[in-house]
Formats: sequence, C-alpha cells, structure tokens
Amino acid sequence: MEHALQLAGVHPVTDRVASLAGAVKAVAAGDRDAFSRLYADYSRMVHAILLGRVPRRDVDDLVQDVFLAAYMRIRELREPGSFGGWIAAIARNRATDYLRQSRDQVDLPGELPGGDPIEADTFAVLEVIRKLPEAYRDTLLMRLVEGMSGQEIADRTGLAPGSVRVNLHRGMKLLREQLEWHHE
Repeated sequence: MEHALQLAGVHPVTDRVASLAGAVKAVAAGDRDAFSRLYADYSRMVHAILLGRVPRRDVDDLVQDVFLAAYMRIRELREPGSFGGWIAAIARNRATDYLRQSRDQVDLPGELPGGDPIEADTFAVLEVIRKLPEAYRDTLLMRLVEGMSGQEIADRTGLAPGSVRVNLHRGMKLLREQLEWHHE
C-alpha cells in the first residue's frame, strides 16, 4: 500500500514528518492550537512511558509536567520532526527525577485487604511489565494500556514498524513467561 502511494507521489512517512515539523514550528511561534494537537497525538505515548516507571496515582500529573516542560523548551528542539523521541526523553527524565525525589516516601504494601480482584491482577501484571527491558515495557504499555496500534507507536516514537513488531512480540513472550513463573 505504502509503495503504491509513493508511486502516486504521496510519501506517508515524509508527509507525517513534515506535518509534525510544521506543528512544532507553529507551537514555537506561539500557536496554542498546534500544541493541543501535539498533546492529543502524543499524550498516550507519554502516559505509557510514565506508567512503566512511576506509581499509577502520579502518572496523570506527571504527563502534565512533561507537556509543560516541552511547551517551555520547544524552541530548543533542533529537529522538529523528531518531537516524539524528544518528548519521550523528557518523560523518561521526569520519571527518573520524580523517583529520586520520592525515595523518602514509603509505598503501602500491595497485600492490603480490599479492592477489586481484577484491579489486583492488573497491578500484578503492571509490576511484571515494569521489570521488562525499557524497549519492551514502553511498547507493551502503549499497545496494551493505551490501545495504540503498531503503526501509531512507530509514528510517535520514530521506531521502524518492524522494530515495533519485534519489541511487541518479544515483550509479550517475556511477559507470558514471567506471568507463568509468578503463577507457579
């Protein structure tokens, strides 16, 4: 399909990068609507990256922090077409900073009574995913939690679609192995 589009003079990847670069330049020039579009396109990716690293209760606030930082620093982005990788790095760095600052706080143990059994299973799976290598963790959370397609993940992260497929496949294999191990 993509090859047929290229023959017709349409280049989906090039057009997406140009469109993204245009949106980033518009934001740098003060266009808030363009920033809203970037937020709509990239918030699920940022949410997934943070969810794999920080307590769930803090993810939404940190998503806002990441986008505020991106908005304030957007003029520093040298390659506007690489916004996805840039904001992903901001999200990872924000998660690291958050964890450094919150080491003094003590989380409650997960075995406290109460709560929905389905929610408890969800937390258990999330804990297993958090222990996977970063590439698998991020793509699995984008797919399983955020509902992003493989193509969406590739578009947002800048990874090749084949790399996304490999990360999802290997990540699911590792996840299944870990879950089977936990249930034995």
